[in-house]
Amino acid sequence: MFLGHFGVAFAAKAWAPRTSLGTLFLAGQFLDLLWPTLLLVQVERVRIDAAAGGVTPLVFVHYPVSHSLLAAAVWAVLVALVYGAVVRRWRSAAIVGLLVISHWFLDALVHRPDLPLLPWGTAAVGLNLWASRAATLAVEVPLFAIGVLLYLRTVPARRNDWRLWALVALLAVIYFGNLYGPPPPSIAAIAWVGQAQWLLIAFAYWVDRERRAVPLAVA
Repeated sequence: MFLGHFGVAFAAKAWAPRTSLGTLFLAGQFLDLLWPTLLLVQVERVRIDAAAGGVTPLVFVHYPVSHSLLAAAVWAVLVALVYGAVVRRWRSAAIVGLLVISHWFLDALVHRPDLPLLPWGTAAVGLNLWASRAATLAVEVPLFAIGVLLYLRTVPARRNDWRLWALVALLAVIYFGNLYGPPPPSIAAIAWVGQAQWLLIAFAYWVDRERRAVPLAVA
């Protein structure tokens, strides 16, 4: 999953209006920011199989540190504690932690049954929506659209503010490029492109820097 993670991060602004969109992006993609680094140092493994079928040619062989459920929960707690200690806003920190763990559950919708529950053992889950491009789009695109709409409700756009729409367009281009483009040429290319996600986070900090949030009204 790609767009769906960013959609949930956009939506989280409604419940953590004082937290930068960049921080929300970082939390929502934390596991996928950790993963390429672990690929580079060969702690985790993936292989490219153009005959794998479905949406992605990637076969996730071993990624217990970044993508097991238990590890994701530990990372969520650690990220929330660090963020809370820095900003002293524990409600926002809880939202940030939930974004980290949400990544695993969203991935469980689309992945093949390869998401480990524990860093050890063989128990793994995945509903494999990636087997169908239509099913994948039916989940990810609405998640992303709803997230952007919630963000706009919370942080109304200024006149001629092109930055948000440039970010939305860039994410869509990356997503559909991955969906319909050729398989990646190598594992190293996957890892370095994964590191490039930090640029999206920097872009989100820039987008959010001068926008004033309106807290979500609770009935």
